[in-house]
Amino acid sequence: FNNKPTTKMLMRTLARISRPASRPFVACYATRVSEVMTTGATLISPETSLQEAASKMKSVDTGFLPIGKNDKLVGTITDRDIVIRAVAEGKDPKTTKVQEAMSNDLIYCFEDQDLEEVKKTMGEKQIRRMPVMNREKRIVGVLSLGDLAGNTSVDSAVDKISKDSGSASQTGGKKHP
Repeated sequence: FNNKPTTKMLMRTLARISRPASRPFVACYATRVSEVMTTGATLISPETSLQEAASKMKSVDTGFLPIGKNDKLVGTITDRDIVIRAVAEGKDPKTTKVQEAMSNDLIYCFEDQDLEEVKKTMGEKQIRRMPVMNREKRIVGVLSLGDLAGNTSVDSAVDKISKDSGSASQTGGKKHP
């Protein structure tokens, strides 16, 4: 008997406990990203220190922040990016800038995009969180596995994303050498 929880079990639990009261559980058949995404994403500057970014993550209770410059999305950073690309390399989080650890590969979706299409992209690219843009390319939210957990056929998306999570960053960006 194995007591180790599976990724599916963890995602279902996360969906039950992490959904804010302002966003009730969505009954299984959402079709657009806007129906399940988390709104209110905050952009931080590439010039922000890693310590400030980590503090921001703590204050908004997330492990993911979109990076913006001149009101445009230029990258993303995760708590894992900070640890692997900076702290583990001996860089000082107080002086190291976000741009030194962020993922530059911009993989995003649109708020009016079909949810199944986005799930497929997340599975193929093995990303857990994706910035959501409006058609004017302004960030309007973030779509995460937790957002998808209450929706149909999420098990296949979770399986694809989780099967080889060690080979890509949490944001789907390239690993830094």
